[in-house]
Amino acid sequence: MQGKIVLITGASSGIGKASAWKFAESGANLIITGRRKERLLDLKSAIEDKTGMKVQVLSFDIRNQHEVKSALNSLDDKWKNIDILVNNAGLAAGLDEFQDASLDDWEQMIDTNVKGLLYISKIISKEMSERKSGHIINISSIAASNVYQKGHVYCATKHAVDAITKGMRIDLMPYNVRVSSVSPGLVETEFSLVRFKWDNETAENVYKGYTPLKAEDVADSVFYVANTPTHVNINDLIIMPTAQPNAYYLNKEE
Repeated sequence: MQGKIVLITGASSGIGKASAWKFAESGANLIITGRRKERLLDLKSAIEDKTGMKVQVLSFDIRNQHEVKSALNSLDDKWKNIDILVNNAGLAAGLDEFQDASLDDWEQMIDTNVKGLLYISKIISKEMSERKSGHIINISSIAASNVYQKGHVYCATKHAVDAITKGMRIDLMPYNVRVSSVSPGLVETEFSLVRFKWDNETAENVYKGYTPLKAEDVADSVFYVANTPTHVNINDLIIMPTAQPNAYYLNKEE
């Protein structure tokens, strides 16, 4: 990874933040993006101080295609040759039965998980295809292949990510651009806090009685996928807590 440029979306917390540390510690320079600029600046300072690698901060709302384009265009030419794109920005909003769910929640998930991924991938994949080099890693979910109760639209967005990933892989194949996905099960990050509108007690209960994945576990998997030889592509890596065999069962201690 020495000297490569890695762009990670949603890097202010969780899997994105852990991935930023993992790649920087391996010698990569980083572009970290998200809406919470202060968090990104703090992460930049910490990574640069500890690893000596260079970090660029781009703060924008990935749901806004004009902000995405403007942010990427603001990069100096030496930063535009992005070797690896980690599409990590995403969220679940609400956990309600379909008929009672919020339209605002639906739009937030679709705009972030699907449209945001498309906006940034289109620009960066164009540059990669012109160079005939690059790797796009989409952070998906086991929800891409399983639909669980009250998960309707969130699961739909991850099914879309799965389809987009497969389509990108086919279209970018002639240009030597690899496309992969990493699909985690339950990971203890801010995911449930966001889903439950920052209700700490409800979010904490999601992870009680078993050992969930940590953000660093998923970051290790992302790094593994990115670090294979260029003739090797991991199409989809599924990573689960031992206590979770699939989306429907969970071995919780009473």
